[in-house]
Amino acid sequence: MTTTYDPLHPKYLVEADLREEMTRVYDLCHGCRLCFKFCSSFPTLFEFIDADPKQDAATMTPAQQDQIVDECFQCKLCYVNCPYIPGQSEWDLDFPRLMMRAEQVLHTTRKRPVKQRVTDFALGHTDLTGRVGSALAPLANKTIETPNSLPRKMIESTAGIAAERVLSPFARTRFSTWFKKRTPKLARPERERVALFPTCLVEYQDTRTGKDLVQVYEHNGIACELPAGEVCCGAPVLHQGDIDGFVKNARTNIKILASWIRSEQRRGGNPAVVVPQPTCGYILKKDYVDYVGGPDAELVAEHSFDAAEYLMKVHREDKAAGGEGLDADFTGHIPETTTYHAPCHLRAQNVGLKSRDLLKLTGTKITVVAECSGIDGTWGLREENLQASRKVATKMAAAIKKADSEAVAGDCSLANGGIVLETGTQPVHPLSQMARSYGLPED
Repeated sequence: MTTTYDPLHPKYLVEADLREEMTRVYDLCHGCRLCFKFCSSFPTLFEFIDADPKQDAATMTPAQQDQIVDECFQCKLCYVNCPYIPGQSEWDLDFPRLMMRAEQVLHTTRKRPVKQRVTDFALGHTDLTGRVGSALAPLANKTIETPNSLPRKMIESTAGIAAERVLSPFARTRFSTWFKKRTPKLARPERERVALFPTCLVEYQDTRTGKDLVQVYEHNGIACELPAGEVCCGAPVLHQGDIDGFVKNARTNIKILASWIRSEQRRGGNPAVVVPQPTCGYILKKDYVDYVGGPDAELVAEHSFDAAEYLMKVHREDKAAGGEGLDADFTGHIPETTTYHAPCHLRAQNVGLKSRDLLKLTGTKITVVAECSGIDGTWGLREENLQASRKVATKMAAAIKKADSEAVAGDCSLANGGIVLETGTQPVHPLSQMARSYGLPED
């Protein structure tokens, strides 16, 4: 048995070794039970072991062990709340990393049905899907715009993407195309310069978030650059267990971003890579170091920030230096009340609720909802996970409805789609709400 979360360890992909480690961890989790409320993996685990007269995790079958893996959707909240994590306990327990190790072993050893492989391809090749969807935007959007429509049911039956899900429409003009054609409009002298990692969702679909990010940053004297050649962060294929596919994307992005960071350092700048989507930010900060490693990956991780996290950093540092911080002159529409949904993958970064703090600057009264949407990457988009995902989202939906705020804001575009499905309310990214509060126009 090897307790390792290092993908380069010689025993990392050895299934027999993995099975022993799963037994060790499952036994610890069964004895603790702190994470019973986060996902169905833990209640299922407890049920399997409780059914054994000896309460022994070693009696679980491989199929039972694998069911725990399949029900984990990598929200990572168990890690945030676990008292036994590496560096903090002798038990060295990282449940999400163990589940990812298992996914990666099973990716190479378990025979997957054809439909499941088609779903993997459809959800994993986001740049290909995005390029095609944007090129055929009017037709593509007619196909996907109505949940449970005949076209969506056909997509579900062939590609395995749940027909009930609310999917973001494709933008005819991609974010990078818009960015290249725009004229920068800094409202105050330049004080910082950042590189954008817009993510697939912003590049091909939720371009509004990217445009509003640029507007808010430039309004506060932060110049934005978009390094050429960036690709999907790799999260969709990583969560399917495809290490090779993930590392290929990671190496491309690391090379581009590390080069940009070093170029800025040479010119005396204080470089930062800003990311408007939580899952992708987590990948740059955490997974590139673990799966690729080396000075360049560490450099990228060190200089990567969630988009709101970076703005609050600038605000705090400027105020500490005797400045005024971010512009506090809000002349646009400010909702009296706002419900802010804190996505799991942003909470897992342990940076605090920076989007909440950012919106507070406008004067809106904030209610925080920190319940999982059940999407978590692309897990909740899959047909076979829909009902389990929606069950997870019930607490989130109830909290949002109870708050009954004028506006709902959330950083994750995929989670926002889940909010629409469960509540009928369309959230906006906090930076979009911030832009409207400044009176900045929608492009």
